Amino acid sequence: MRVREVRTDRLGAVSGEVWVDLTRHPYVEGETAWVPVREGFAFDREIPERHAYAGRGYFMLGDVAVVRGDRPAEKEVAGIVRFRHPRGVLWIESLDGVTRTPVTEILWGSAGEVCHREEGYTYYLDPGRVMFAQGNRDEKMRMARLVRESPAGARVADMFAGIGYFAIPMAGSGAKVHAMEINPVACAYLERNIAANGLAGRVQVSCGDCRVHLSGTYDRVVMGHFDAVTMLPAVFSHVHGRSVIHVHSIGDVSGTIQDLAEGAGFSPSINVHKVKKYRPHEWHIVQDVTLS
Repeated sequence: MRVREVRTDRLGAVSGEVWVDLTRHPYVEGETAWVPVREGFAFDREIPERHAYAGRGYFMLGDVAVVRGDRPAEKEVAGIVRFRHPRGVLWIESLDGVTRTPVTEILWGSAGEVCHREEGYTYYLDPGRVMFAQGNRDEKMRMARLVRESPAGARVADMFAGIGYFAIPMAGSGAKVHAMEINPVACAYLERNIAANGLAGRVQVSCGDCRVHLSGTYDRVVMGHFDAVTMLPAVFSHVHGRSVIHVHSIGDVSGTIQDLAEGAGFSPSINVHKVKKYRPHEWHIVQDVTLS
């Protein structure tokens, strides 16, 4: 297939050009789109004809294909390689311990550090060493939207910041973010990503146990960890009567949150928000807890 290289932000501008082959779809890779070219017009390169992918689920972090769940068969890995041509295919078996360190295996090619772009932000990470919350994309953007809809300069605590996938979009939307992370490798990437996105003046980083580093009073608290409810008591001395706490969990724990908040002297209003299916019959839930 003959194609021209076009930045994705110019796809709309070139869609009506006479050289565009409208019978085929562009192939998008990061911020680059390879737009099919009609016969007789100049082109930049030829790429293999692409067909709809119907194989094992995966996602791209930079130029590395990442697979979760059961270990994929060799033919499934080969299918990903043929379709996406990644630098490598990395299987993440699980996340280990309080630092959420990935247990991984490189199934094809090589892995290591990548540069990943998402919603206009840049993230450096090594997916073999640190967690990236790829499946929470809509939730990350929801947090950014809530910040934009809040009073300017709101102070936000991100208690399990990782490499910055919540902290950076919130800071980019106008919040003053206190980002805490216990994994030293992730914390180093967090600091690097804050600088890469030009947000050094909007994000304060604390490396270590978030329960120790909480300080002052926050307008919003993001608790992006499935065991968040067990750490909720540490939060109540750092919020006020209009603060909002976003408590992540597997399954609905709003009853426990209600009891803990009332025990701390607050009257909570809890809205349960489904993020994604975690496993059969279980959901990744976020409880939006508005205090009064």
